[in-house]
Amino acid sequence: MRLAIAALLAAVSTAAIGQSPDSRRAAERALFEKIVEIPTVEARPAEFKKLTALLTSEFRKSGITNVIVKDHDDTQTLIARWAAAKPSGKKPILLMAHMDVVEAKASDWKNPPFEFREEKGYYLGRGTNDNKAALAGIVLALQNLKASGFQPTRDIVVLFTGDEETSMNSVRRASTEWRDLIDAEYALNGDGGGGAIYKDGRVDAFYMQIAEKTYADYKLVATNRGGHSSSPRPDNAIYALANALTAIERHRFPPMINDATRAGFQLQAERDSGMFGALLNKFLEDPTDRETSDLLESFDAGSTRTRCVATMLSGGHAPNALPQKAEANVNCRIFPGVKIEQVRADLQSLAGPDVTVSVDASSTTPETSPTKIRADVLDAYKAAVGTQFKNAPVVPFQSAGATDGAYLRAVGIPVYGFGGLWGVIGEKEGVHGLDERVLIDGFHGQIPIWEEMLRRVAG
Repeated sequence: MRLAIAALLAAVSTAAIGQSPDSRRAAERALFEKIVEIPTVEARPAEFKKLTALLTSEFRKSGITNVIVKDHDDTQTLIARWAAAKPSGKKPILLMAHMDVVEAKASDWKNPPFEFREEKGYYLGRGTNDNKAALAGIVLALQNLKASGFQPTRDIVVLFTGDEETSMNSVRRASTEWRDLIDAEYALNGDGGGGAIYKDGRVDAFYMQIAEKTYADYKLVATNRGGHSSSPRPDNAIYALANALTAIERHRFPPMINDATRAGFQLQAERDSGMFGALLNKFLEDPTDRETSDLLESFDAGSTRTRCVATMLSGGHAPNALPQKAEANVNCRIFPGVKIEQVRADLQSLAGPDVTVSVDASSTTPETSPTKIRADVLDAYKAAVGTQFKNAPVVPFQSAGATDGAYLRAVGIPVYGFGGLWGVIGEKEGVHGLDERVLIDGFHGQIPIWEEMLRRVAG
């Protein structure tokens, strides 16, 4: 009965909007194009004002008038609220995405990076995939729900941040000083989920992020009083730093597992009857086995442990002088449950007494544990995906990259990476790189997935 009602409401939605499928798709594309062509890159506050003005207008013309835009830290944050028509007493649902995109050098791209275009079944342009497709999908889904007459039984709150790719001040402030505006039972993070299909159209799975690694940069500094290069000293800042980096390169952090990684490994093991499936099963049987985890790391780097890698290096002050200082940055993606300070202590032990290791406090994301899997959220996600792919599995996973979600988990708001977008396995999407793109069918197909998800969790 419930599925029949959902199907009826979906039909009503299309009729209420008064558009044919083709005209509706054209309208979705038009809004997406406007959003992508606003270059919301770090240190361009005027561009963020253009985007928040556009989004505010889109919300208000659909009937969502409670929209607040916060100016801060050379960017903006948008918070919108659709109040419950008949409150059930449940706390709000929070929908998340970010407005900012990574900088793009025009000379490196085939076409201007902020010129929206279409090619071979994809929409192209900086931010199409990360994260403006999901942002547009949320706006369009809410507009469709409003037009259909849907009445939520709990508030639906939207949080669009302006610096997820850089300082993350938006979500820091939202989780603290603006907490009353965004507080929720849980959040659906459009930057943390989505699906994958094969080239022949078969669905692989949709993935729900319930955990993410902690991000931290560590500064390694070796100092020395130096001298003339004609009289080498037995101690040398560059050599000390080089030896420290070599020790870190060779070090293996202990293997670990949690609910998120276990779920992903189990699905892969069930699907692979060959050597890789056997390897996964062996690791699942004994996640402390270093040899097995090392083999697994060669296929899926970072999936079984904390990983650290040198990313920046500098040293010396003159070609004919012994170096007085050598510095390096080591970036770590830390497995949930491991403390930032513990990793620093491990790196210091590896580096030795001639190198000082410190944490770049401005770089770190919060240390968080995985969000507990909720059957109602998981079931709703499966049903929502079922509007496009019948019986598609939904699998919890842990991401190696950092998102705004960590800050909300840290203050007690559970976060589920939710996305209706899907891509094709083996086809590059250029996230953070050249010619970024999103599958056209995935972009449009995400919208009914968002709609069905919200009907089930907020209806």
